[in-house]
Amino acid sequence: MKGKLIKKTFTTIFILGLLVGFIIFLGGNKIVKITSTDEFCAACHVHPHSTSSWKKSTHYDNQSGVIVHCVDCHLPPPGDLYYLTQKAITGARDVYGKLFKDIDKINWEKKSQLEYAKGHVYKASCLECHENLFPKGLSDEGQEGHLHYTRNEETVRCINCHLHVGHYDPDAVHAKNVDFGMEEEKEVEIYTEPATIDTFGNYTEYIPGTAVSFDMQAIPGGTFTMGSPEDESLRDPDEGPQVEVELDSFYMAKVETTWDAYLAFFTATMSEGRPDNYGRIPPSEMVDGITGPTPPYGNPGQGWGRGNRPAITMTHYAARIYCEWLSEKTGKNYRLPTEAEWEYATRAGTESAYFFKGSPKDYSEKGLLPSIFGVDTTTISSYVIYTMNSGAKTQPPEKVKPNPWGLKNTLGNVDEFCSDYYAPDTYETYGDQVVNPQGPSSGEEYVIRGGSFKDGAAGVRSAERDHTKLEKWMESDPQMPQSIWWYSDVNNVGFRVVCELNNDNNQ
Repeated sequence: MKGKLIKKTFTTIFILGLLVGFIIFLGGNKIVKITSTDEFCAACHVHPHSTSSWKKSTHYDNQSGVIVHCVDCHLPPPGDLYYLTQKAITGARDVYGKLFKDIDKINWEKKSQLEYAKGHVYKASCLECHENLFPKGLSDEGQEGHLHYTRNEETVRCINCHLHVGHYDPDAVHAKNVDFGMEEEKEVEIYTEPATIDTFGNYTEYIPGTAVSFDMQAIPGGTFTMGSPEDESLRDPDEGPQVEVELDSFYMAKVETTWDAYLAFFTATMSEGRPDNYGRIPPSEMVDGITGPTPPYGNPGQGWGRGNRPAITMTHYAARIYCEWLSEKTGKNYRLPTEAEWEYATRAGTESAYFFKGSPKDYSEKGLLPSIFGVDTTTISSYVIYTMNSGAKTQPPEKVKPNPWGLKNTLGNVDEFCSDYYAPDTYETYGDQVVNPQGPSSGEEYVIRGGSFKDGAAGVRSAERDHTKLEKWMESDPQMPQSIWWYSDVNNVGFRVVCELNNDNNQ
């Protein structure tokens, strides 16, 4: 009798457990469904333009009538513990932002850029819907792009190319941008003669046949200590050992090469539809003997504006060809600066981490105390466009003051190409002293200097070194062959020009 009672009790508990589990399952499933609706997401999501841009996108407004919902992209495919975990984390983050953050102070443009979007869109979710990457009717460019993806699945994600498919951006272009630089012509003064230089001093250059002019600063030759001392805070090993460098005089552009100047070159030389032997064709076949960039894939200007903002996303090769074109147009010797010339002109006679007062630690936003008490960035922000004041994009030169030699934005705004090949031990090869160094005789990547709008205080020091990363910067270019003119995956690199002295005309 006792055994029957125990068996009956166990059966009752088991059945009750099943019922409770079933109720919890149904309730949990219902909760998951409720919290996965677009309305629920919009109620808590603090991004002010997420819903409106979604409704303008092809994930909402399309011919098929299929609507792609918030959770379809911003959560992994449902059905396992990973899905529930990511849903809980995403929900907690959004609730925290809703309750504790000032949404008016959040830089939503920065949050919408690729490096941030990668953390909020799941490749598995893209492939959950887009099982067939080569459907009927796919364009030739689309086939090339998807073939490129299948060959590079380890590094390329769907949103590398399709970043704005879920949230419409009127400035985004997902194709070869054949209209780039083809703005309507305005009535402006067209220069017919370049600048004439009689003595060594600052001058304004005029590009004949265009409305573009730019200022050049006279940089007097001299000797300086290149690199950073071992006790400079936040330095990198490739900035030493320090070496004494002697340089001849030269001219350097006051500002980074602007879109106005670069588009003058682009529109005069663009090579779409013409034979292109790695960027050069016989002089008889091209005006001025130079062929320039093919149209970019996408929008190099990022929708940030052009004009006197720095031109960006062109390759190191394209910058060199621009200098060749500029030299032919003006009759002078324009080129990219050597690394030594760049640092010498940036330091402008100073020896500290910056050409203004303060150390990198004074302006660094990292660490416990800066996060609690903040950082006084008044001084650095008056000279440098960097992560704390850039708004996550390039800025025009009037936003900052010049260095002691009249140059603007050598630190920050955009990284700048130098002519030297990069090597981490370059300074070791120079010895204690060197005259007009040109860098290594060969290499695979080139030096870039100055830091950009993405960098913190450490990345915009006068001695900071970096280099091009061709393979990484071309990961998502779907064209076959890939462009030699435009980087597809970097938007914070530009350049400025220097001009060599012509000893016949300069004193």
